[in-house]
Amino acid sequence: MEYDIRVEDYLDDKLQSAGDFEHLDTLLSSVEYQRNQLQSQLDDATRELELARRSAEDRQAAVASQIDEFQALQHNIDVRLQIIATSDAPDEAIRRLEQPMKKLFKVDLTHRYLVLLQDVEKLREEARSHLPQSPKAALEPYTRLKQLSLRLKELQGAADGAAVHLVSHVESVATALWDEMKNTMSDELEAVLVKRGWPNVDPDSDVDEEWLKCFEKLVDLQVPEVLYSPSVVALLPVDVTAQIFVKEFRFHFMSDKPTSNPQAIGAHCFPWFLALVEKWEGFFKDNFGSILASKFKDTAVSRKMVYMDPVCAFITSMLPVMREKVSATMAEAVKNPVFLSSLISQLMTFDENIRSAFNYDGGDSENGWGGLTSEVLSVHFDTWLQAWKKFALERYQVIMTTPEARTIDYDFAAAGKTKPTHATVRVTDLLRSVTTEYERIKRFSHKLRFLIDIQLAILDEYHDHLSGTLEAYLSITSTVGRAFGVTKEQLAALEGTGALETLCKVYGSADHVVNTLKDWSNEEFFITLWEQLQARAKVSEDQTNLAGGMSYDHVKGRTSSTVGTEDDGGVLFDETIAAYSARRKRAEEFLSEALVESQRKAFRAYLQRPQWSTIADDASAGDSCQLAVTSELDEPLRIIKRDLDFLSRALGTAVFRRVWRAALEVLNNMLWSDVMMSHKFTASGAAQFKKDVRAISSLVERYIPDGSSSLGSLCDAIQLLNLPAEPVGEALSLGKVTDMVFTDNAEAKKALDSLEIDALTPANARQILQRRVENAE
Repeated sequence: MEYDIRVEDYLDDKLQSAGDFEHLDTLLSSVEYQRNQLQSQLDDATRELELARRSAEDRQAAVASQIDEFQALQHNIDVRLQIIATSDAPDEAIRRLEQPMKKLFKVDLTHRYLVLLQDVEKLREEARSHLPQSPKAALEPYTRLKQLSLRLKELQGAADGAAVHLVSHVESVATALWDEMKNTMSDELEAVLVKRGWPNVDPDSDVDEEWLKCFEKLVDLQVPEVLYSPSVVALLPVDVTAQIFVKEFRFHFMSDKPTSNPQAIGAHCFPWFLALVEKWEGFFKDNFGSILASKFKDTAVSRKMVYMDPVCAFITSMLPVMREKVSATMAEAVKNPVFLSSLISQLMTFDENIRSAFNYDGGDSENGWGGLTSEVLSVHFDTWLQAWKKFALERYQVIMTTPEARTIDYDFAAAGKTKPTHATVRVTDLLRSVTTEYERIKRFSHKLRFLIDIQLAILDEYHDHLSGTLEAYLSITSTVGRAFGVTKEQLAALEGTGALETLCKVYGSADHVVNTLKDWSNEEFFITLWEQLQARAKVSEDQTNLAGGMSYDHVKGRTSSTVGTEDDGGVLFDETIAAYSARRKRAEEFLSEALVESQRKAFRAYLQRPQWSTIADDASAGDSCQLAVTSELDEPLRIIKRDLDFLSRALGTAVFRRVWRAALEVLNNMLWSDVMMSHKFTASGAAQFKKDVRAISSLVERYIPDGSSSLGSLCDAIQLLNLPAEPVGEALSLGKVTDMVFTDNAEAKKALDSLEIDALTPANARQILQRRVENAE
């Protein structure tokens, strides 16, 4: 049906008019042609389909055949495996072949060994053939031999230590060849030196061409060793040149000569070494400086003076024998602490002279040469530290037991400055000498150990002494302390200015230590030490060993609580300064209390004087200028003058004013309450009281300018108390002021302002005016 519709559509499309029938034959021919083409294509497709079907059937049959063959083969293999598994033939074959295979392997390995040894020998002979004419050419086979030795050691590690003898042989050949190469070239230079009569040459002379050529060839031989060695290498030509001096050194300082005595190392050995280098400094620089510069200037070692400067190279060649001498001397020094300390100090001075005089860096261009001291202290530091600690503590004990140790050193500073005791000055001098001893050490942990184990230990012990002094004072002067018994000698020691002197010793000593430590905290050495401690504490992961075996908590507790924090305000001595500042503050408080107690005892008779209400008969009795000081005040004035005189010499101006201000304020209150507010005053009594207070103020003013201001309220009260009963000129009378004061506060303030009194309140004024007998009612 569908076919018919397509045909109908085709005919409708081709035969749309009557004229189209004229071309009907053509249309039929075209249709027939297309049908034939389609039939031909259909026949071809049918044939190809048939061929493909037959090919697929053949392939399927072939695959099935292969599967059958594989299964048969697999079955055959399984059968054979079962037969082999139940048979002893394979194991027997393996056992029979095992020994021949081992022998074959050994033969092959031996052949390879022989070839390797032959190559090693060829390389050695090749290197020898170039010496002494061309050391650069000799380096090539030697380098190959050295690389072979290193490679064999690497392979030996991977092979669990196999071929020990072969590896050792190649390594020994390489080492022996290198020594032989150096000896060959060194012999050539030695022959030249012998011809020139070295060292009997003019230090200002120039060396000849042959000498320079030999020197240069030795440097060429050593260039690879210098460039690739992880440690400092002594230059061969300089070594050869220095050998005569090494022998001379041994003759003088390592034989049975008097100069070999260990005790003479600082007097003879060190000066000889420095003089030798100084003598030949110009000779080495002028003749060999350009050679070294040309060889190393563009290399990785161009910044290391031990290779660029022939004088530094000469020092490097001479240091081994000096190191040997120092080591032998240290073996004796550790038995004698005094000599040990002296030797370390001399050795540090020697190191500094080498660095400063010849710019010696020891091969470390960044950090500089650690010196022989660092090498010695890496072994003997604890011994040296303990020796110094013992010496310092013994010296401290001697200082504290001297007769004048606990006396005030009035000559230490000018007037107006706090005076420490002689012991304090000597202790800080001792600590300064300790700093001088270890400040030249290179290693940070060694410096910190000296600071904590010696200096802070002594400061702690001296702090305990000052603290004990204050505790003893308190036990003697307090009621509780006396209950436990106090000796007569202890009480006698506090008589007079004894108590003040005891407290001034503590205050002056603590003040001196605090100021000294603050000054030290601003010195470059301690600032650097603090910065190094902070840097290490911030990055250290091992809190149990921050430095020198000391834990973080230990260092923090001994130095500053800001260790390891971001606080930039700390210093090394924070904890010690805080401790001494507390003792200083406590001593100052005790000083004020001692003055108050001294005045209370001195004024006891004066406070009990009953004559203030006596009425004088003469008219001049009210004029205080005509009166004499009350006799009961003579002793208090003497005591005050004595205390003022003593404290003005022992204390600084600021603390002197502070303690007296506190004491005078108490005195002001005592005279106010126990005299003025406890008695009635006539005009003459008031004038006498005014005279007495003026005498106290005048005495205080002689020592403390404006110091009587602490008695200001009492002086204003006395002014009000001394108003005349009758008006004199324009001055206000007692009656007038009394009326104004008792009217109201406003009138009272007007009256006080007119009298220029500003320290009293209206209530105070009323109380004072009531003390006059005229106003008693």
